[in-house]
Amino acid sequence: MTHPSASTADAAVVFAENRGRLWSIAYRMLGSRADADDAVQDAYLRWHGARADEIRTPQAWLVTTVTRICIDRLKRLRTEREHYTGPWLPEPLVEEIPAADHAAELASELSVALLAVLERLAPEERAAFLLREMFDSGYGDIAQILGKSEVATRQIVSRATKRVRDERPRVAVSDEAKLRLLDGLVHALQTQDREGLLKLLAKDSAWTSDGGGKARAARKVIRGAEKVARFGTGVFRKIVSHVVFQPVKVNGEPGIASLYDGQLFAVMTIRTDGHRILDVYSILNPDKLRGITL
Repeated sequence: MTHPSASTADAAVVFAENRGRLWSIAYRMLGSRADADDAVQDAYLRWHGARADEIRTPQAWLVTTVTRICIDRLKRLRTEREHYTGPWLPEPLVEEIPAADHAAELASELSVALLAVLERLAPEERAAFLLREMFDSGYGDIAQILGKSEVATRQIVSRATKRVRDERPRVAVSDEAKLRLLDGLVHALQTQDREGLLKLLAKDSAWTSDGGGKARAARKVIRGAEKVARFGTGVFRKIVSHVVFQPVKVNGEPGIASLYDGQLFAVMTIRTDGHRILDVYSILNPDKLRGITL
């Protein structure tokens, strides 16, 4: 006997009501739209194949299922990402004019900077951190999902939270401040103003480029304001007359899409304390840009 409700139609309605939450978990876990879609689809198939006596609370069952699918997927991806060419950044979610309700869903908790840090956590740490910090799940619920004791789960969450905060302290910064610094970055790149860019950068700023071996990009993170300013202006020196910079939303935050003769070739976003640029993230891997339409 299959599951929760009187009909397949009822089951489809329940799943549809939870799909957005499941996709949000999957994307934050996997950093890829395609992988998130696959995880949600897998959860959908398992949902329709489940028995009624397996399901007490539909949402809890679905969250547990998609989280476990993502943990297993991350374990399989680990070797692949260890051999990734250059730094790895998540596949960006890019919007020209996001709908108000969607924009509210995409906050700093979805930023490229945060997802890049989460990539360094073990799969179960990543799941525990996200469920606790982003989705406000109880320790008992997380323990059940992970198959751990509650004491062990609290330790996992604590350890993951400390690592995230140590690597990327969270600073509340307004969109206005981010836009001001992004405008300054674009102006410096357009005018090849290295000194102007240097004034925008924190002393220990960094530039991370993700080309994945499929686009020209730095194979290592560029660190230090002088090197970042030199690298940033150097990248655009020969092509700037062909490039148009378009303001967009990247994972819910202000960002820039770079188009070469009308073709999207890079998406950039920054991390900032509101006064200086701390990090520039540039995603150039065409596989990660393919689904973006501007």
